[in-house]
Amino acid sequence: MELLSCPENVLYAFLMLDITFIRENLELIKAGAKKKHITVDLDKLIEVDEKRRTLMTQSEMMRAEQNAVSDKVVQITDAAEKSRVIDEMRALKEKLQTKEKELEEISKEWQLLMVQVPNIPDPSVPEGDSDADNKEVRVWGDKPNFTFTPKSHVELMQNLDIADFERGTKTAGFRGYFLKGDGALLNYAVWNFVMDHFVKKGGFMPMLVPSLVKRTAFLGTGYLPQGEEDLYKTQDGDFLAGTGEVATMAYHMNETIPQASLPLKFISFSPCFRREAGSHGKDTKGIMRVHEFFKFEQVVLCEGTHEESVRLHEELTKNAEELLQILEIPYHVVLNCGGDLGLGQVKKYDIESWVPSEGKYRETHSSSYFHDFQTRRLNIKYKDESGKMHYAHSLNNTALATPRILISLIENNQEEDGSIRIPKALQPYFGKDKIDASPKGGGK
Repeated sequence: MELLSCPENVLYAFLMLDITFIRENLELIKAGAKKKHITVDLDKLIEVDEKRRTLMTQSEMMRAEQNAVSDKVVQITDAAEKSRVIDEMRALKEKLQTKEKELEEISKEWQLLMVQVPNIPDPSVPEGDSDADNKEVRVWGDKPNFTFTPKSHVELMQNLDIADFERGTKTAGFRGYFLKGDGALLNYAVWNFVMDHFVKKGGFMPMLVPSLVKRTAFLGTGYLPQGEEDLYKTQDGDFLAGTGEVATMAYHMNETIPQASLPLKFISFSPCFRREAGSHGKDTKGIMRVHEFFKFEQVVLCEGTHEESVRLHEELTKNAEELLQILEIPYHVVLNCGGDLGLGQVKKYDIESWVPSEGKYRETHSSSYFHDFQTRRLNIKYKDESGKMHYAHSLNNTALATPRILISLIENNQEEDGSIRIPKALQPYFGKDKIDASPKGGGK
C-alpha cells in the first residue's frame, strides 16, 4: 500500500497521536473491531510500536552523541587525536544511518497497521454480521395499494422510452445506462428540487466538488486502504470518488477553523464512481447499482463533543427523511449493525425506500458520524475560547442520489397503463404532472 508515496501525505505526523489511546484501551479497541467484523492485528501493532519507540530513542541518543562529538572535534588541536575522533564520528554516523533505515522500515509497517484500526462503534449499535441484521427504527408513509401487478422500473422506463440500458451497456459497458427524454428531465428536476430545498432551508453551503481526488483524501476519510478495490484509479495514482464526502472533507485539510464558525454545513454535489466490486450478480439490471451516478451529500464539521455529533446526526437524518416525505416516497430507517459499519463510522443509519416491484425497502441514503476519526487523519482542528486546540468532529449523510431514487419515485407513482404520476413538489421543476404512456410522454 502506497501510504508514504505522496509528499502531501500527512498521516504519519498525526496518526502518532492515536497510538497512546490504543495502547491504553487495547481491549476496548479489540472489542470494537470484533463488533465491526474488521480484522486487524492489534497485538502486532503494539509489538511494532514498541520496536518503533525503541528505535526512535536509540536514534535520538546516537544523534545527540554525534552532535556532542562534532562540538568536541572543533576544540581538538592535536592532529592525531582529531583524526581518531573523526574516525569515531564517521563510524557513529554509519551506525546512525543504519538505525534510521531500520526506523524508516518499522515506521512503514507501523503506519500500515495504524490505518487499519477501526473507530469504536457506539454502544447503541446492534450486533450483527451484515445489513440483514440492521434494526428498524421507524417507518413513514403508506405503501401504494395497487389493483394491478406493479411493473419494475426497468420495464416502466423501457416502455416509456425514458431510459436505454442496452445502448448503455454497448457504450459504457456492464451497468451502463442512458436516461433520455422525460427520464433525463425527471433527473434534472430532482437535482433542482434538492438544491432549492437546502438553499431555502439555510445554513448549508452549496458546493460543487471534485470527483478526481488525491490518495491523501481517501486515506483521511477512511476509504483507504480497505476500500481500494471498489475505487477507479487513474494513471497518475489519483482516484475517482464514490461520494462527495471525500473532497468536501479534504477542503479544510490541515486547517484550523474558528470555533465561532462551527458547525460548518455543506451540501455537496458531484458525479460519483464505484466499481461495485463484490456485487457480482446483484442488481444487474436497471439503475439500482451502477458504476456512475450523481449525489447530493450533506457534510458537517462540528465541535468535538459526542453530544454535538449525536444532535447533528439526528438532524442530518431528519433532513434526508424530509426530502422523501415531500416526494411522497414511503421509507423506513434502520440502525446499522456492527458488521455493516465502515472503518471510521461510530454510528450509522440507512434510509431505505419502498420498491413495489420487489415488495421490499431498498437502501437509498446513509447517515453517519465519525467523531474525530477523519479530522485527526486530515488534521482539521479548531481553537476553543481558552486557546486550546481540538480536533473537530465530522458527519455525512446522503441527501439524495440519482438515478437510484428514480426507482422508488417511478414505481410508487405508476398507473395501470404504465404512465407515471409526478409528485406535486417536482411538478414546478418537471413542467407537468405526468409522464404519459405514449411515445410523446416518453420523449421519443
